[in-house]
Amino acid sequence: MQQARILIADDESLLRLDLKQTLESLGHTVIGEADNGETLLQLARTLRPDVIILDIMMPRTNGLEVAEIASKERLGAIIMLTAYSEAAIVERATRAGVSAYLVKPYRAQEIMPTIQVALARYREIHAMENLVVQVQEQRETDQQVLQAQKVLMERLDVSEQEARRRLQAQALASNRSLREVAEAILLTADLQLAKKNRKPH
Repeated sequence: MQQARILIADDESLLRLDLKQTLESLGHTVIGEADNGETLLQLARTLRPDVIILDIMMPRTNGLEVAEIASKERLGAIIMLTAYSEAAIVERATRAGVSAYLVKPYRAQEIMPTIQVALARYREIHAMENLVVQVQEQRETDQQVLQAQKVLMERLDVSEQEARRRLQAQALASNRSLREVAEAILLTADLQLAKKNRKPH
């Protein structure tokens, strides 16, 4: 079982104490506590926990708002600790980025599997997000390389295959990526075009 660095937030100090003792007895480390949403967010941004366990009802910033912010900023896997199990609340919490739930009064034996589920879902979600970013970056790279090839084909009067070969050779010789070489070629082409357009007729 993966041991986690955990932040907990609840406006009831006795509940926080009980939860902290339970978590530490299971081998986890409680790295911070908060009694309101604003403090929790400050701690999360500084300490970067693996897991955030927070109550849904808290002063200043409630748990759902905190969950949404923490999810967008990737501050950790979020477990909602709540006495509310209505479908509408669960649905809203899921949209806010909550990975798992503990319903009050929770049982100690529920905590370990809940943490493991939250961590697994968090990793899965962000792996998918990273994949989407990688695909988008590759698409942008491909577009720039194609544009740079066209520039070389026109400038040097060479075939598409030869333009591609020269791009690859330049990248290898300069120890830069194809995208960096393509960007440099396109920038040079843009500067030359701007200079040409500035010349008096």
